[in-house]
Amino acid sequence: MKHTVLASLVACLLFCQQVRAAAWLPVREVSLEVQPGSPLDFSTILPSPPIDDASRIVINSAGKLAKAGDGETSQRFLCASLAWSPASGGFPDHATADRYAAQLKMHGYNIARFHYVDAALMEGRTTDFDFNSEVLDRIHYLMAALKRNGIYWIMDGLSSSRGAFGGFDDRWEVKGDLKLGVQIDDADFEHWLKFQQLVLAKVNPYTRVAPIRDPALVAIVPFNENGLEFDSMMQENVRGSVFSERLKPLFNDWLFKKYGTTEALAAKWGWWVTSGDLFNRSIALPTNRYERSERIRDLQSFFIDVEQQATGRMTKALRDLGFRGIILPYNNWPTIQTGITRSIQDAVAMNTYQDWVDSYASGTSIQGKSSLEDGLLYLRTIGAARWLGRPFFVTEYDHLFWSPYRYEAGLAAPAFAALQDWDVLCRHAHGPIILSYGEDVPHKKQMLPYAIALDPVARAGETLSALVFRRGDATAASLLIPFLVDGRAGLPDGINDMEPEMLTRLGLVGAMGLQAAKGGDGTVAVQPLRSGQTPMQIVAQLKQAGTLDAVHPTDLDQGHLVSQTGEVQLDAPEKSLALRSPKTEALAFDKIDTPVDLGFATVQTADGRGLFAMSSLDDLPLESSKRQLLIMASDAHNTGMTFRDADERVIENFGRLPVMIRRMEIGLTFKATGAFRISPVGLDGRVYPPVISSAGGEAVTLTNDTPQGPTTYFLLEKITQ
Repeated sequence: MKHTVLASLVACLLFCQQVRAAAWLPVREVSLEVQPGSPLDFSTILPSPPIDDASRIVINSAGKLAKAGDGETSQRFLCASLAWSPASGGFPDHATADRYAAQLKMHGYNIARFHYVDAALMEGRTTDFDFNSEVLDRIHYLMAALKRNGIYWIMDGLSSSRGAFGGFDDRWEVKGDLKLGVQIDDADFEHWLKFQQLVLAKVNPYTRVAPIRDPALVAIVPFNENGLEFDSMMQENVRGSVFSERLKPLFNDWLFKKYGTTEALAAKWGWWVTSGDLFNRSIALPTNRYERSERIRDLQSFFIDVEQQATGRMTKALRDLGFRGIILPYNNWPTIQTGITRSIQDAVAMNTYQDWVDSYASGTSIQGKSSLEDGLLYLRTIGAARWLGRPFFVTEYDHLFWSPYRYEAGLAAPAFAALQDWDVLCRHAHGPIILSYGEDVPHKKQMLPYAIALDPVARAGETLSALVFRRGDATAASLLIPFLVDGRAGLPDGINDMEPEMLTRLGLVGAMGLQAAKGGDGTVAVQPLRSGQTPMQIVAQLKQAGTLDAVHPTDLDQGHLVSQTGEVQLDAPEKSLALRSPKTEALAFDKIDTPVDLGFATVQTADGRGLFAMSSLDDLPLESSKRQLLIMASDAHNTGMTFRDADERVIENFGRLPVMIRRMEIGLTFKATGAFRISPVGLDGRVYPPVISSAGGEAVTLTNDTPQGPTTYFLLEKITQ
């Protein structure tokens, strides 16, 4: 009996190990170049003609992005993040750039962000502004290739805190004082300006026009993530103090102009004035950024003055060089203070992350949490930093690898962005696509955070984003919910205070953003004094005013709601998000306990968390469409990937290629009236023989474990109506 039990235990152990091994399927594709004309080639359904003067992007009368020759038709942009370093392969040679640009077009991208160009040009250089000529040539050629394929550009004026100074080997890290210096020091500003003159204002030999004058250049971020408070946080451990001493004399001058005497200052600050004197400009900067006081309110007001003066100076410099496009200073950190700084801008850009990762070292951890469970907080937070009536750019976002919930981003980000009617959506990455697995560079030997090109889950999400956001399959809300701002009177006594989380939940119902407080016009709005207001009170006011249907299902306290458009449905406790629109239906889910009716499709069962979507490929509603792209994304790991904990939140070893996709099955029914077939589509767009032939109303089981290897894509074709 003992031997029988032991044999059974051994057999069970071996079987369980086999099941676990079989649950992760190795990707077989090596080439990832999408085949022209395949279901993944969006160049026809999302056309991007070559760029000329008539297609220069401007801000139209509605505060949206539009082509100069067609100012009334707003344009949405799906952005390809190009943040290449030597570790991720650097900028491609000419032949590869041509292939890469053509692939970006097929993937549905129509704008690209050039990020850390300064670091790439100065890598390994010992002399200031001694750019690597080969890298500069490759950048110029890639810009021309993108332009030919109808892909616009966003440029960082500078990205690295080391700028174009020679002799640094840490220019890819957050070290250096240049982001602060450009705003307060003439010599540092001239360094910034010289880079614009040498890189943006010099003629590109392949386009025969300087980038700064090129109609392909839509926007410039003068210096990435350079807000005074945010940069001080990034530099605190390097510098050894909360705020740079370079700010002290400027802050003292500012205080002297406002108060005149130390006594007047003490009357306002109280016991926070412990040492120093305004007369000799020796008042100390705060030593605790989490202090809440009148001193911090003054510091915020000082920061606003410095940042707005810097905005004006950088804007004038770029205009003097001939730039006619959009300027996007201070593109992150959605605090009340930075919101007021950005109030003078023509447009706003923001960065945001779910599960931000700052290292690839062993022992690095993530939270591994669902973004649906907290009601898309990372997206709502930046949504509340937008100024209504002006273009809004998301220059960086991601739900980072290796989170098991990152599949959510493929639906959550584009659906929320479309609901809010944002203008540009950019998922941050070294590059959003690769041409093939197996490149011999450090950051492409396995999936890593920010390496979405290698991640089938992130790539599936970007495919869906092209349809949901850029094509406009999700509808923008007509309901606007202003967050009124009464200038500096609304500054809090904490420097990192943001809009109240509870109130930003209103963004799950309608479009929200900042707006200057004026005389009452009857519009329901979040009032300048945020305390005492609740989201459900605002919802009740909207219903009473008739701008939201009286029976509209909205419980913002519990996280059960439907957007004003009726298309987006969130169930936060269940970690479920659904999109129901004529051309795309999608569901991000943690589990399927009961069938979920999306309209044309019903998800009956699933054996694990993931993303399911189906989108029309022939520009017809799903009910009449004959060709539909199905997306099924579960999770993906690297081969040999290991963790320090059972919850897989602390990385030990990222492993190696090939990528492994978690096996998944979904039970589905469709409201098709005739026969249909479903064929696997490879990660390169290749269509394989059908695996399902059925008729409308019949239940089918779809698995990503196909004869050709795992995939995230399928093609549904109606055979008869």
